[in-house]
Amino acid sequence: MKNFFIAATASSPEVDFRFDQHLLSIKGESYPENAALYWGDVIGVLREYLLEDTAGATVTVHVALAYFNSSSTKMLFALFGALNEKAKAGTTIELLWYHDEDDDTIFEFGQELREDFPDLKFNDCVVKT
Repeated sequence: MKNFFIAATASSPEVDFRFDQHLLSIKGESYPENAALYWGDVIGVLREYLLEDTAGATVTVHVALAYFNSSSTKMLFALFGALNEKAKAGTTIELLWYHDEDDDTIFEFGQELREDFPDLKFNDCVVKT
């Protein structure tokens, strides 16, 4: 499957999915005008990748979002839900959740992800400023 890349804008994150390396990265801020349209494309490509046989591989997901709005939150839950289903089916999926050491909102969202998607191997990554 071809790798997938979207450059960051002022209101949308960089998405760098290197499927050939089983390495997925999302970083920046997410408050696009139409979150369903933006994230729908990303989730669609991810679901296509997750249909592939990844037996024996570890899929590593780096997420470093400094801010995301409520519309993006809903879409992020769909994205993590798809990853959780793949993990439940036996693929190791490691989620590295990056947040500023002083950002309680992003930290708490990560804790919610840990609880809601228990099949993901969750790693809390503090970024010191």
